[in-house]
Amino acid sequence: MASGTTAPYKPYRHLKTLTAHTRAVSCVKFSNDGTLLASGSLDKTLIVWSAQTLSLVHRLVGHSEGVSDLAWSSDSHYICSASDDRTLRIWDARAATSESAHVKTLRGHSDLVFCVNFSPQSNLIVSGSFDETIRIWEVKTGKCLHAIRAHSMPVTSVSFNRDGSLIVSASHDGTCKIWDSSKATLLKALIDDKAPAVSFAKFSPNGKFILVATLNDSLKLWNYSVGKFLKIYAGHVNNVYCISSTFSVTNGKYIVSGSEDRCIYLWDLQQKTMVQKIEGHTDTVISVTCHPLRIRLLLQALMLIEV
Repeated sequence: MASGTTAPYKPYRHLKTLTAHTRAVSCVKFSNDGTLLASGSLDKTLIVWSAQTLSLVHRLVGHSEGVSDLAWSSDSHYICSASDDRTLRIWDARAATSESAHVKTLRGHSDLVFCVNFSPQSNLIVSGSFDETIRIWEVKTGKCLHAIRAHSMPVTSVSFNRDGSLIVSASHDGTCKIWDSSKATLLKALIDDKAPAVSFAKFSPNGKFILVATLNDSLKLWNYSVGKFLKIYAGHVNNVYCISSTFSVTNGKYIVSGSEDRCIYLWDLQQKTMVQKIEGHTDTVISVTCHPLRIRLLLQALMLIEV
């Protein structure tokens, strides 16, 4: 049981393994309404699953190279995928058929697109690329509103805050930067003295903090308004891959992360204590997602998805 919580911690248990992809799975995320989940793979496809029955709803085909990341619109109607083919694609997850799901393709990056996210209003998309830029797109028209030379090495993560006014970007150059999303101007930069590559960054649900992962086995919670790290979560292994982390709020308040030792780690957000280490994968767990409403955790390894 995690200390500092008002109720006993309920450990996650294995429910089902989904194996419809033919190559490594790179990302997996629940829709915001909790009814669907989507996975992206190096097999160039995305799969939309029913979160209730875990059955396949759509297989989305169109990218010419592997899918690196995906994001859901706030209304859980659309998915945006980022691909090694240097494009992003917007899909209608509620389309009648898989063949009619493609909405539009966003072009402009000059190297593989590694990360993507919708704004909370879902009128904007932000993407990050190995071309060292972040781009802000207008969803309605598909037009690139801003192309920002953001970093000096590949961009590994991009995320909006809760009202869409800020964007945080992370990079292998060892920096984590905060941008004004409307003006595309730099507001603040976090640079670690030892400059380990920053592999992931995400605003907390309340928008006051940023969870930052670096390739030295470290997860930190950053109070960006004062420029201080508040908490460090340790015990997992992460020095090669860009492994996503997330906040779990349906089973208490926890931090969840994959790991290169084939396990999933959960920490009490406030106490920093590890509350569960989930074993069972056969390869690096590179992405995790938590159901927004129920106590369900989706854990995805390089070669399979495990719920």
